[in-house]
Amino acid sequence: MNPSPFDSAFEALPLVAILRGVRPEEVEAIGKELYEAGFRMIEVPLNSPQPLESIALLSRSLPSDALVGAGTVLGVDSVHDVKKAGGQLIVMPHADTEVIRAAKAAGMYCVPGAATPTEAFAALHAGADAVKLFPAELVTPTLVRAMRAVLPPALRLLPVGGITPEGMAVYRAAGVAGFGLGGALYQPGLDAKAVGERARAFVRAWRGQVQA
Repeated sequence: MNPSPFDSAFEALPLVAILRGVRPEEVEAIGKELYEAGFRMIEVPLNSPQPLESIALLSRSLPSDALVGAGTVLGVDSVHDVKKAGGQLIVMPHADTEVIRAAKAAGMYCVPGAATPTEAFAALHAGADAVKLFPAELVTPTLVRAMRAVLPPALRLLPVGGITPEGMAVYRAAGVAGFGLGGALYQPGLDAKAVGERARAFVRAWRGQVQA
């Protein structure tokens, strides 16, 4: 059985780039830098300027192995809007099972947010492809370890919120499978080259090349 595009992207690099606040006129250059650094999953939060236009531009400009989608997806209507724009990935801050099921019914990949085992199990049963642990400042490595003990081993957990290259190792030791990267990777006003430099720092950290 061939791996799904989500599995392949995750295997290539299990880091999701979160481009909150990105503008359509800059998104293609930033996406190119992220792709060249190794990123294969990119989300444009829906509270960004003209997010659907940015998603459409990324979907058209990046190679086919890049999964592009939306973050901060709060309702079913938004799922359909993202799909029309060419997005394949739905990322949510919460575990609304109606939205998860809508994403899966649309043939998309879905990473809902959870901060408790109850939310994580509900998301899994609704069809989630992975679970975003949000906010990571609240879901500490100690809590991740406790959740990991009861959640299915195959369920991929991705902390999101305040993650830096230096802060990844302690979460990895607790059993996470990847990360969602926001402000430490991209902030409005950063040019593509600066985002690329930050992206490569995260990739080095993930691959164990950061010296202690």
